[in-house]
Amino acid sequence: MKRFDARRVKIHRSYAVEEAARVLRSHKNTVRNWLGDGLEPIDERRPILIQGAKLKEYLDTRRRRSRSPCGPGQIYCLGCRAPKHPMAATAEYIPITPTSGNLSACCPDCLGRIFRRVSLPRLAAVTGNLTIAFPQAEQRIVEGAEPSLNCDFEREPDAQPGE
Repeated sequence: MKRFDARRVKIHRSYAVEEAARVLRSHKNTVRNWLGDGLEPIDERRPILIQGAKLKEYLDTRRRRSRSPCGPGQIYCLGCRAPKHPMAATAEYIPITPTSGNLSACCPDCLGRIFRRVSLPRLAAVTGNLTIAFPQAEQRIVEGAEPSLNCDFEREPDAQPGE
């Protein structure tokens, strides 16, 4: 379902179907479908006019209806389009910034990767009964006292051509 930005709608303005479609960057048939789905016009006369406040309210209600908030221990799966408890009740925390990161796990139904953005202070409330793995950083390469076996420092330089 495409998201329409209800903030683009002026609440004190009346819109014709074509104007509403242009403001929301949609097709005029989409706005006509909304009229059949419960969006109220100002009256039944032509041209059909829609009050901005009613249009904004309709879009906000439509968006709220389609939301599926995740509870504790759930991560939203885009493939299944529903909140899911991860497979084996385990997830991995991948830091993005010093204060937030992503929980990554596997969906038990479609076996796809699922992610949930979480801040560190809220991590305990969001995880519920999940077991969280914090990956360790890779060791940095450090210089050793012994050169590697394929080191060219010991070889004589090749003679220059013409010498």
